[in-house]
Formats: sequence, C-alpha cells, structure tokens
Amino acid sequence: MSIADDLTRLEQLRDRGSLSADEFQQAKSRLLSTPHPTEPALQAINSFRRSATNRWFGGVCGGLAVSTGMEAWIWRLLFVLALPTGFGFLVYLALWIFVPLDSSPTLQQLN
Repeated sequence: MSIADDLTRLEQLRDRGSLSADEFQQAKSRLLSTPHPTEPALQAINSFRRSATNRWFGGVCGGLAVSTGMEAWIWRLLFVLALPTGFGFLVYLALWIFVPLDSSPTLQQLN
C-alpha cells in the first residue's frame, strides 16, 4: 500500500467521523514522518549489478545469483537452455550491455 492510499484512507475515516481533526493531523504527520522503504522488488532491481568476481563472460549470471540467492550455475544452465530460441542470447546480451558492473571492493582488492 502506498502513502497516497494511506492518506486517502485517513481522509475517509475523518470524513465519516471516525477520526477527529486532531487525530487526523497526528496520524497524517506520523505517516509522513515515517521512512517508507521502497518495495523489495524495486529495490532488488535497482541494486542488481553484474558480478566482477563470479563471471565467465559478462558476470550476468553471477550478478543474478547474488540478487536472487540462486546459484550462478543454475542461471548459466537456464541461459544455455534458452539459447536455441535466441531469447536467452538476447536477454543475456541486453543485461551485459545495460547492467553496470559491481564496483564494490572484493577481499582480493582489500589485501
């Protein structure tokens, strides 16, 4: 549920008389002051990066493994199985081009 939906529900409660004007203002200020995390799916998409360490070609499968929790070999197998249709190749190529490489330091870089 979004903040706009919550505000609409508060207004409806106020209009029906379930909330006084003071209660409405308190609930509204509490709602607006509370930090609202982005949706998990959107957050996962925004944090998706190609792996700089777990890679064969472009690091796409390694990055998908980190983002989804599945092993990289499963993602590699899925892309290989999708190769005959051409769809797997196009998706992999698009991810390779458009997804940035993970630039966080690794243990090897720190030592």
